[in-house]
Amino acid sequence: MSKGLLSTAAIFLTFIAFVPYVRSILRGHTRPHVFSWAIWGSTTFVVFLAQLQAGGGTGAWPIGVSAAITLFMAMLAYQKKADSSITRADWLFLALAMTSLPFWYVTADPFWTVLILTTVDLLGFGPTVRKAYHFPFDEQMTFFSLFVLRNVLAALALESWSATTVLFPAATGTACLLLVGIIGYRRRILVALKVT
Repeated sequence: MSKGLLSTAAIFLTFIAFVPYVRSILRGHTRPHVFSWAIWGSTTFVVFLAQLQAGGGTGAWPIGVSAAITLFMAMLAYQKKADSSITRADWLFLALAMTSLPFWYVTADPFWTVLILTTVDLLGFGPTVRKAYHFPFDEQMTFFSLFVLRNVLAALALESWSATTVLFPAATGTACLLLVGIIGYRRRILVALKVT
């Protein structure tokens, strides 16, 4: 399969994942954590730019499309006040993420930019993991599962494979996979507790 087709498939999966997720938010079934989405949107956009600079080519575009939609999700989560259970730990994750962002500019090296922002992006999972652990039915396993597949396709579509271009999709895909595991595990536990 050509790099262009892989990139197109990854972008298509991005939309397939987000459309039902947005509908679920608008219906009040899914309650995303605004801090996670703000962190993910800002870091994903900068990683997209770094991937382009490092020669990622068409394989970077799924990350760019995802960044735009993710920033929209942060706005939607804020407008809908989807998750108002913001804790001190969530503020800590946000502060760590935001204080790390200026470092990408200082490094002027795409690899260090991607490494720092991937770390920041993974910090963005903190509030969502905490919320998913306590309220596993407030998140969609299918959504995060599709992002595992999307990240695999995005990595395969990269025109240049290097630590700079592959790190972000590999790390975020792995984080999504772990989140799916946490949601599934906690749902089974809570269902078992209700049965007994």
